[in-house]
Amino acid sequence: MPWDRNQMAARAAKELHDGYYVNLGIGIPTLVANHIPDGVEVTLQSENGMLGIGPFPYEGEEDPDLINAGKQTISELPSTSYFGSSDSFAMIRGGHIDLTVLGAMEVAENGDIANWMIPGKMIKGMGGAMDLVAGVKKIIVVMDHCAKDGSPKFIPNCTLPLTGTNVVDMIITDLCVFQRTDHDSQFRLIELAPNVNAEDVAAKTTAQYGVAV
Repeated sequence: MPWDRNQMAARAAKELHDGYYVNLGIGIPTLVANHIPDGVEVTLQSENGMLGIGPFPYEGEEDPDLINAGKQTISELPSTSYFGSSDSFAMIRGGHIDLTVLGAMEVAENGDIANWMIPGKMIKGMGGAMDLVAGVKKIIVVMDHCAKDGSPKFIPNCTLPLTGTNVVDMIITDLCVFQRTDHDSQFRLIELAPNVNAEDVAAKTTAQYGVAV
């Protein structure tokens, strides 16, 4: 059966390594913080000016001044530090963040990503996704395999406005995991969710990819 949101986040968390500085995007990626493997210490960074993000607070213990980039209440750690947006984006643009986990509306077979707007729909702003895909060392996308209308989201070419070109390293969906070794190689299907087979994935994917399972 397909993975649920927490299982997708847990699979993404397996890509974290000890000592990493990690940025988590809005939506499913925020759940990755709940699944960091035992023995692995990572520092979570938020582009709104926080390094060292603690777990989500218990009900009644929220501090409205402590939020992540998605405006969810979070907690601080003894090692937490705060800074302005200029310093935050200097970390991102300077290549000091090891990995980011982002959501997406579309990913193309060449690694392009569209995740910041749908033309005609009101948005709050561009956010930091364009800086993240340009400045972070490894880009993991976590998304449903298909849109609400059933159309594939891993496709030959993005149709929505691009966030970045040829940047995505790994795609984790509710059905499977795609990965490529470098930005000149093809994505390969490397893992399937329980009771999902390669034919199920192929039927819901229009992008070209290799198979390694």
